Amino acid sequence: MTDPIADFLTRIRNAQMAKSRVVEVPTSNIKKGITKILFDNGYILNYKFDDENGIIKIALKYNLQTKQPVIKKLERVSRPGLRKYTNVENMPRVLNGLGIAILSTSQGVLSDKEAKAKNVGGEVLCYIY
Repeated sequence: MTDPIADFLTRIRNAQMAKSRVVEVPTSNIKKGITKILFDNGYILNYKFDDENGIIKIALKYNLQTKQPVIKKLERVSRPGLRKYTNVENMPRVLNGLGIAILSTSQGVLSDKEAKAKNVGGEVLCYIY
């Protein structure tokens, strides 16, 4: 697989289009970090790391009235063929602050707000809103 993070985002996107409650993805440390950020920001209901089988189980979150997924868009920014890096001064604002950017930094996988607070830049992995 050339781009495992794009595969991770696509599995979540496909599960939401199929109205699935739970999606399983292969595990890695970056995917674990992205999953924790999604949970902390309220984009998913819950998650479970099954290290024995090497999978992450993610419970997706939907709006109760409209039954639409909470995550409107998952957009991969940095790709294996074209990496995108940023520093603290040029940190991207997703949907004018309503969405989040997930970065891979020297201090681990962080959201854009956490990276600003810690004053670190890094590779912009994806936008979520």
